[in-house]
Amino acid sequence: MTDLVDLPPRERPSRRPPRRLPRIVGVLVVLVVLAVLAATAAYGVGQVRSHFGSAPDYAGAGTGSAVVQVKPGDTASDIALALIAKQVVKSSAAFRDAAANNPDSRSLQPGFYQLRQHMSAAAALTLLLDPAARVLGRVTIPEGSTVNQTLALIAKNTKIPLAELKQAAANPAALGLPAYARGHLEGFLFPATYEVQPGTSAVEALQMMVQRFAEAATSTGLVAGAQALGLTPYDVVISASLIERESRLADEYPKVARVVYNRLKKNMTLGIDAAILYGLGRTSGGLTQSDLARDTPYNNRVHTGLPPTAIASPGEVALQAALQPAQGDWLYYVLADKSGRQLFTADYNVFLRQKAKSQAEGVF
Repeated sequence: MTDLVDLPPRERPSRRPPRRLPRIVGVLVVLVVLAVLAATAAYGVGQVRSHFGSAPDYAGAGTGSAVVQVKPGDTASDIALALIAKQVVKSSAAFRDAAANNPDSRSLQPGFYQLRQHMSAAAALTLLLDPAARVLGRVTIPEGSTVNQTLALIAKNTKIPLAELKQAAANPAALGLPAYARGHLEGFLFPATYEVQPGTSAVEALQMMVQRFAEAATSTGLVAGAQALGLTPYDVVISASLIERESRLADEYPKVARVVYNRLKKNMTLGIDAAILYGLGRTSGGLTQSDLARDTPYNNRVHTGLPPTAIASPGEVALQAALQPAQGDWLYYVLADKSGRQLFTADYNVFLRQKAKSQAEGVF
């Protein structure tokens, strides 16, 4: 027997070298890493070149036609995207660079612009800054225009068809008329100059004119002024339309207003030929005896009081005159000379004498 414990023999550590990847696999891994590094470096260089180099751009003034809208609040980037969508400029960067190099770009106004395709960014910006490039339907509505005359002018100077304008006018409830208009459009398409953008609908165009009337009503104090005269706001609008059509000279408007109010107070017929013509569907020309005998609601040689509606669109001066008539006892007026100056009188015989004199002199 021995004192040794019978233990299993201890394993000796292996002296075999650790298993390694085949050499060919290692080479491939190194190549892949190098390729990734090379690609990353190339991308970085490309980005630097893109940042500091010239942005893609067309050359010259371009060809063809393209209409581009600049919206309120648009940045140079927003405008660039709109230009690219219409093939006007080649890259956003080119247009942003052009805008950054031109201080006038800050004054660029919203609107529609007539440009060309394949323009250089600088040429596109130059056109956008040129007011002549704005695509506008500029419409001037003279004072004293009727609804029908106004619709014809809009159709003539914009791309809105007359048929669509008439359809819109036939639905005055959609146009934002004041309640006191009682649904009548005549008198509320305010005479002014309007810029009608492409794409504006017939309803939107008429709404714009009604809104402009509302501004004039506010500035003249129409509602309060009518109340002070003991009239409704609509009475004042009707009276202003008569004044607008009856006098050629603005400084005589307050006198014409006084004649209208004096005759109304005395329950006299107004005898205003412009209203009679309106009732006959006309705005000019003479009146025959048969015309004067026609019993229309606008024949104010037959009917007392104001006509049932306005006969035209009064301007701000006529509205102001209707609200602030001159002081006087006049009941008649008649053209006294070819400049349009009228004689105002309370004496019917004086009126008749001046009328005969004016006719003899060819004043009318």
